[in-house]
Amino acid sequence: MDLSILGKSVVRKEAYEKVTGKAMYTNDFHHSNLLHAKLLLSKYAHAKIIYIKVSKAWEVPGVKAIVLGHDLPLTGEEIRDRPPLAKDKVRYFGEPVAMVVAATPMAAKRAADLIEVEYDLLPVVNSPTEALVPTAPLVHEKLETYYKDEFVYPIPGTNIANSVKIRKGNMVNGWEKCSFIVEEAFSFAPSDHAAMETRCAVCEITLDGKVKMMTSSQAPYMVKRLIADYFSVDMGLIIVETPFVGGGYGGKASVQLELLAYLASRAAGGRKVKIWNTREEDLITSPCHIGLDAKIRIGCNSDGLIEAADILYLFDGGAYSDKAADLARAAAVDCTGPYCIENIKCDSLCIYTNHPYAAPYRGFSHAELLFAFERTMDELAKKMGMDPLHFREINAIRPGDATPTQVKLNKSNIGNLPACIEKLKKLMEWEKGLIEQIDDNTIRAKGVSCVWKTSTIDPDSSSNVILTFNPDGSINIISGIIEIGTGTKTILAQLLAEKLKMDIDQIHVQMEINTQSTPEHWKTVASRGVFMAGNALLRAADDVIDQLKNIASCILRVSAYDLEVGYGEVYLRDDPNKNLLIKDIAYGYEFPNGNSIGGQIIGRGNYILRRMTHMDPETGAGQLGPEWIVGAEGVEVEYNKRDFTYKIVKAFAVVDIGKVLNEKAAMGQLMGAMSMGLAFGGRETFVFDELGRILNPQLRTYRPLRYGEHPEYHVEFVETPQIDAPYGARGAGEHGILGMPAALGNALSLAAGVQVNQLPLIPETIWRAKKGES
Repeated sequence: MDLSILGKSVVRKEAYEKVTGKAMYTNDFHHSNLLHAKLLLSKYAHAKIIYIKVSKAWEVPGVKAIVLGHDLPLTGEEIRDRPPLAKDKVRYFGEPVAMVVAATPMAAKRAADLIEVEYDLLPVVNSPTEALVPTAPLVHEKLETYYKDEFVYPIPGTNIANSVKIRKGNMVNGWEKCSFIVEEAFSFAPSDHAAMETRCAVCEITLDGKVKMMTSSQAPYMVKRLIADYFSVDMGLIIVETPFVGGGYGGKASVQLELLAYLASRAAGGRKVKIWNTREEDLITSPCHIGLDAKIRIGCNSDGLIEAADILYLFDGGAYSDKAADLARAAAVDCTGPYCIENIKCDSLCIYTNHPYAAPYRGFSHAELLFAFERTMDELAKKMGMDPLHFREINAIRPGDATPTQVKLNKSNIGNLPACIEKLKKLMEWEKGLIEQIDDNTIRAKGVSCVWKTSTIDPDSSSNVILTFNPDGSINIISGIIEIGTGTKTILAQLLAEKLKMDIDQIHVQMEINTQSTPEHWKTVASRGVFMAGNALLRAADDVIDQLKNIASCILRVSAYDLEVGYGEVYLRDDPNKNLLIKDIAYGYEFPNGNSIGGQIIGRGNYILRRMTHMDPETGAGQLGPEWIVGAEGVEVEYNKRDFTYKIVKAFAVVDIGKVLNEKAAMGQLMGAMSMGLAFGGRETFVFDELGRILNPQLRTYRPLRYGEHPEYHVEFVETPQIDAPYGARGAGEHGILGMPAALGNALSLAAGVQVNQLPLIPETIWRAKKGES
């Protein structure tokens, strides 16, 4: 297919606003008559609340309201287990206990600091493994009383918030065929998203009952829905606006500050109230990146073909289930990585602990599960003496194979993993060897991993797009996609320019979202933006084309079937000289005698996921996503065996994204995700003390990758079109992160000569592994 603009690198539609500093984020807007809310956070991870005294806080000038957790509904998307403000007890360090609304931020902070709380400390659950010990304290004693979604399976009387099972094939027969078997255990603590923009929300309740919200969110339509559900507000009265969002990575898909902003405004008589996190608050009180304890046992026959896999994933969901229950489900769906395995037993559990509760994080539990599974793959290849990339290649999942949830795959919905592996071999110069002694203390080593992911979003998720013409023939795209830095709205403009054969500068994209006037897009998550909004946009484009043809057919007195649309015209397909300019009919057409037809052309299109199912609760069978995106990734490190330090020299990713729509944008997405994966694998983590308190709640101690610390990034693509996707394009936003922690772990395990199965992979981790400590 000859394409005029797709595949090319074009300037992003929001580039000017961002590079000039004119882009406005939620906390940048100035509001008149604004109040400010501040939270009092728990100093303990698990404690009964004996009393809360607020008398001194009321004495601070400017205080308008103080909100406590009494008489507030429980919230939560999967299980309603979370009070917006702690009630009766606190369950994680940093949990909001009280909220002050005052005339200034300083007054609100001063008053919040004066609130007195007496606690009675309770035993702390500091890991998922601890949580399953029979004598472990219960984080939620009344789990059976909570309202829950139909397809989540908590176990009352335990700390299990959700239990998901995969049962495929016959495990007894599978193990009997195995000549080589390995079993490994893995663990890592929760961490943070560390988006540049901290979370912020502003709410006002007008005299006529409207709830007007502005929020830094990836899911404004979910904000609207949940406020209506939790607080019995007419959904039509709730208006949510979202401007530019300064990064989210899943952390802003959860709904937290928005609920508090609503409660603050309600307590202050409906006045406009802003609540925003400092960096430290963003790290400790808002939803975090999930942790994991895992055990993997896999076996292969003498030819290296994997025959059986027994998997246990214990996800650290934190104090409340929120989206962690769904994260455990997603991990079960893709539990084995991208390999053809006939016999699978997997239990994926979401576990309550006394840690901050978990939100989605770029990759939605897949970088986490792949770290465990891909490290085990390397150990099995090592045990049988096979090259680790060749081992992966012979076991790679292919068209005709079935996923762990028993979905039959084809060329469209799985792509080409062997081709990704072959490209990775060339990129990494694999034939030169995996390990090399550079000098007396320095070893250079390579590590690899393979990745896959399907998007386990709600089966009725939809996206909608409106196109409106301007009198000059240009078009406005109105979509509910949030611009969180992915450039998705620029891709939508490219898709429309290709479809209508028009100049992309004639396409204008509305960046801001207003739920009252912008058509809904479910959530801006899961690498679903181009797939869902792109399909909706192409349908809206077809609607526009039909309308243009119908009007032009009346004017030109020909059948609409004989007309084509493109290059700013509607023209006869067999005689393009007979045409009309789109700008002359986009707002209607007036005949010489004054008769008129048409009017402003407005196109609409929608897309909803098709043929998705829920999982069978006993076997896990079901189709949870439309396609599986595959790739192969690697890293090259220089390891100092004297002091256990290392430098990441190069990082590689080859992903089958179906069709490259914007080359630089796709490469930017992959490289950004790769850097996050290396930071997650190599350094980012929360450090908890024995009381469950986070000891490093600041960026100078939390330590994401900084400028000058990045390796060389090498990215290439395989293009196996996905038939039901816009121009065959698959998602690309998450996949660079998925294999980086595992590839880094594999490279360091080879270099250090010891298995490193705990994250983050800091020198101390390697040193402890060398000493035989966990």
